Amino acid sequence: MSNAAAQLAARSEQLEADLLKTEKMVYSMETEYLSAEYTQCGTVLKGFDGFLSSKDALRKRARAFKPEDRAFSLSSKTSAATQELAEFALDQLEAMGAPGLGKGKTVQAMGTAQKGRRQAG
Repeated sequence: MSNAAAQLAARSEQLEADLLKTEKMVYSMETEYLSAEYTQCGTVLKGFDGFLSSKDALRKRARAFKPEDRAFSLSSKTSAATQELAEFALDQLEAMGAPGLGKGKTVQAMGTAQKGRRQAG
């Protein structure tokens, strides 16, 4: 391997490590933001409908959030949140009775379904 190729490989590995570190940091900060006490009245992502509400029930409700609420983490194809959501979707497909779907087969199955729609129309 030439010196230039070795440098490029090392740089590529460094960039991948930096990306992973940044994605973990974004995921952590996003979790902190979405589960913070002040988000009971609203968030930048969901709006502030509850801000003017004086209902105690609204203020006391659980601060649970769904994986789909992670707008920043989901903007990266390689983030852990994106992979979790994809696995969740695959589990849902399997639970609905889609036989033969396993890891790596979803794209093929989805492509087949889209081809069928084009032919039917």
